[in-house]
Parts: sequence; C-alpha cells; structure tokens
Amino acid sequence: MRVIKIGIIGLGTVGSGVLTLLHKNSELIKQRINCEILIKSILVNNISKKRQLVHSAYQSLLTDNPDTLFNDIDILIEVMGTIDVARKHIEYALKNGIHVITANKDLIALHGGELLDLAKKHQVSLLFEASVCGGIPIIDMIRNSFQGNHIESILGILNGTTNFILTLMERENKSFSDALVIAKELGYAESDPVNDIEGYDAARKIAILAAMAFNTRIPIGDVHVEGISKITLCDITYAKELGYTIKLLGMAKEKDGFIKVQVNPVFIPLSHPLANINGVFNGVYLEGDFLGPSMVYGHGAGAFPTASSIVGDLISTINSIDSKNFTWCTCFRDLKVKDVLQTHSSFYIRMTVDDQPGVLASISSIFGSHNVSIYSVVQKKSIEGHAEIVMITHKVRESSMYDSITVLKSLHVIKKIDSVIRVEDEQS
Repeated sequence: MRVIKIGIIGLGTVGSGVLTLLHKNSELIKQRINCEILIKSILVNNISKKRQLVHSAYQSLLTDNPDTLFNDIDILIEVMGTIDVARKHIEYALKNGIHVITANKDLIALHGGELLDLAKKHQVSLLFEASVCGGIPIIDMIRNSFQGNHIESILGILNGTTNFILTLMERENKSFSDALVIAKELGYAESDPVNDIEGYDAARKIAILAAMAFNTRIPIGDVHVEGISKITLCDITYAKELGYTIKLLGMAKEKDGFIKVQVNPVFIPLSHPLANINGVFNGVYLEGDFLGPSMVYGHGAGAFPTASSIVGDLISTINSIDSKNFTWCTCFRDLKVKDVLQTHSSFYIRMTVDDQPGVLASISSIFGSHNVSIYSVVQKKSIEGHAEIVMITHKVRESSMYDSITVLKSLHVIKKIDSVIRVEDEQS
C-alpha cells in the first residue's frame, strides 16, 4: 500500500485537531483512499511545552528545526496562523515539490494569487478550504460543484464571534459591551477582539470567496469594511419591530462588469435564510444563474470542524497526485472592485431631532434634493422636547445617502444621527 508522508507546522488548537482526526480515523481514511498517511514530523516553537496529545507516540515527532520538518515529506499542512513566517515555509515547500494545505486566511487573502502561481510553476497543489468558514466546504462547492454557473452574489455570516455577540444582544437583551465580555469568557472572542468585531476577519474571508466565485483577484484594500461595535440594543429592537434582524455580512456581487465586495452590519428580513443562523455558526448564501439560491451553514471555527476541512484537502491532494490534476489560480478575469460609494443600497437611519412642526418636512426636503427616496418613516418616541425618528430608504446611490447625511448634521433641529445601517431587502 502506498505511503504518503506529511509534515505539520503548528500544534495549537487546529493542529491538535488535525492530529486527533488523523489518529482516530486512520483506518477509515486508509480504506477509503487505499493509502496510508504517515506523519513524519511536527514543527513547533517550543518542544518542552507540555501538551495533551492524542497519543504519546507523537511526542517524538516534535521538532523546532525546519530542516527536519522538510526532510522526506510529500505534503505540508500549515496551521501556525502567522503571515510572514508561514509564507516563508509554504514558499519553500512549493519550490521543493511539496504539496501544501493551509488554513491561513490572512496569508491567502493577501498572497494567495502569488502562492498559487508558484504552485503551478512547480507542478504541486495548494489547497486552503479551511481558510474560510472552518468546517463548511464552501470553497470546494464554488470551485467544483457550482463551476457551471455564473455566480451572481454571495452573502455570508463569516465570523462566529460577531454572530454570537449579535445573537446575545437580540435574544438576551445584552448591550454590545456586555455581550463581548461573555464572548471572551466563553472563549469565542480573543482578548484583543478587534479583528473580529471591526470586520477584518470577515473581510479576508469574503475576499477569498469573491476571488473564487468571480474568477478575479481581490486586493484586500478594495474591500469596504465596517464592524459591529456601534450597533446598539435600540437598533436591535427596532430591527425586530420592522421585520428584520442585524447580521454582520460579507457581501460580494457582480453587476455590469464590476463587483462590489464589502463587510458591514446589515438589516436582513426575518424571512431570509441567513436570519436564522445564530450563535457561533457561519452560513453562506449564494445565487447562480442556473443554480438559483443555495445556502450552507455549519461551524465556522474550532479544532475539529477546521480539521475536517484540512483533512478533506489532504485526501483531495493525495487523490490527485498521480493524475497531477491540480487546481491552481482560477482568476482568469480582471474585474474591478467598485468604490462602495458608487454602489446602491437601502438604508436604515435613526436620528434624534427637535420635537417640533416642520422637522420631518425639512428632512424629507434634504433627502429629496439628494435623490434619496424614503420607503418608510416612524416617529418612535418623544422625550423632553426631542423625538426619535426611524427611516428606511429605497435603494439609493451610497454617495447620495452620505451627502444627505452630511447636510442633515448641519441642521440645528437635528441633534444626532444615531445610526446608519444598510438594508439587504429587494423589496425596499
């Protein structure tokens, strides 16, 4: 029976999950692919660190010497989670004819095109299913199952931390700050959660998915990014009253030869499939010209879901070695990412104004002069001479929306523009 020798970089949460899966399901995998997977070495920073390994025999495989790692392996699994050092190791592997599997979303979002070109040059494989949505095989679906379709749009809940926080705010009436504390206590948020709550993690992931779906490279700097730190319980409550829920979505759409790629909080109708994905779960909803709408959901992170995707890539790589039927960069198009201000969206606006006659007429006049059409308007409450107004617009050019907001802020009767949130609703 053929033996495939692998090396692993990193033995943290995900690396340990990969090791456990390969150990516990070794016989099943061997029978399915008629091949034995032999772990040759595992590169770690600190060999002396105490670890709970699935079997004590793996302790002897640990090394802090890259030369030992790369000696006589067929496939490298990278789960160390940095950019520069991981890139160095991956480039070395590819140049030396070693196939690579990585879960490194930051590296793939920033340098994936270059690494795929390098893999092609040296006729080896580079797979990265686990870089987006952990255990959900969305990249494989886009690259294989849906390749006969022109994919028109992708909407994704791509970050479990922010989805957990928003779910807690909605279901348990927690403030953003209180929900974030709970997320940290449960291990769903890092001690420094900025990458999650400000949308940067999701931005990396939607850039990867958009590149796969639209066959074009997406510079990460072209992705418009907003986080959830300004979302309030008031917005959560009004969303529900109006028939919506708030989710942080990664969104990519193609229209008229351009694409828009963005991450931001969104009002989505309670009837939308993504509205029912709560807690730390991820979900991706996409539409193709022949496929129509389709959605997948599952665990977006964690040791075993992520390990599942990594081992899936491992098996795919092994199965393709003999035929050399590898998939390299599929970015054969050169689509431009449209400036978000030149795209169109509906908006939810909440503002505090003087409670007096003529205020609503003044607001409407300013919106009208900027071609912003109002879909609905409600005065929610009046306290001590101030009223709270909630509006939802029809689809408008984003630059027109923000130009009108700038003018509104200059009116003495407008005390505060409390919230401006996009609405994903084809009816509005």
